[in-house]
Amino acid sequence: MTLVTNVVKGQRAERLLLLMHGFRADELDLGGLLPYLDPDGRFVAVLPRGPIAALPGFAWYDIAASGDEMAPSFMAALEELDALLDTACIEHGLVREQAVVGGFSQGASLAMALGLRHSDRPHPAAVLALSGYLPQFVGLEYDWEAAREIPVLVQHGSEDPMLPVRLGRELARELEAHDVPVVYGEYPMGHQVALESIEQAARWLDAVLAGERPREPVPEDPSEGLVKSVDTAGFEAEVLRSELPVIVDFWAPWCGPCRQVGPIVEQIAAMREASYKVVKVNIDENPDLAREYDVQSIPLVALFRNGRMERASLGAKPRPQLEAELGMLVIP
Repeated sequence: MTLVTNVVKGQRAERLLLLMHGFRADELDLGGLLPYLDPDGRFVAVLPRGPIAALPGFAWYDIAASGDEMAPSFMAALEELDALLDTACIEHGLVREQAVVGGFSQGASLAMALGLRHSDRPHPAAVLALSGYLPQFVGLEYDWEAAREIPVLVQHGSEDPMLPVRLGRELARELEAHDVPVVYGEYPMGHQVALESIEQAARWLDAVLAGERPREPVPEDPSEGLVKSVDTAGFEAEVLRSELPVIVDFWAPWCGPCRQVGPIVEQIAAMREASYKVVKVNIDENPDLAREYDVQSIPLVALFRNGRMERASLGAKPRPQLEAELGMLVIP
């Protein structure tokens, strides 16, 4: 298979930049970033199209599959991209070992594998992973010794509804644990890029071109404050077996009204700390809990007592109304 590609050659091109788009995009999608990533035209940017139709665009591998079932389509795309990297470098008279590979979403996961896996081909110089994760499949092994010389920039949106931000944090920490020179950037955005994130990527690319291997400590997870996140594994202990009644905020990062309710729930947690436990459940990450408690719309704030849901309030409401619907004595 020959991948359809869009090639943008900078006026001072001295290296190759391979950028893979995300799910339901195409070879033109990331081209709009080039004036910001490479304002001086130092790269030949090669932007390929995923081989799988996924209207309204294309995909690199089958996301309907899970676990190792995804491996065949993923590995097929990876081999095509590896061959494309060789071909493009030869065609433009550039050195593969000096290339930078990057991508967004599906493209970011492929960039991680392309840059760091065990291979007979030379590794690229650096990897740019925008809103991605570290793929793990049977037959995909990482060359962690070589990776110590390959700088990686990981960026993720804290409100990403498709790939939760924990995946970006886990990726950065996995790289840090293997002594890979990694820089992690987290931004208040969804499954997208922002001007601030691309400005950071441009500065990182400048450092890589100058021969540096940028490295920064991966920050700790931000404090959750008074409202603790609870997942399926911890729900029984934190909620169902709690001696105190528990207020549970069922929410999702993409939900605008949830962001309105969040501060109100925080306020309830502060005012009722001695009388109620207050937690939140991300229904995207814990769909089984949403099904079990019939959470069909959000935000839904529920009161649990003695192991069962007693009351629930649906929608964004002022604190006094929310407390009244939950059967709490309203505090002025």
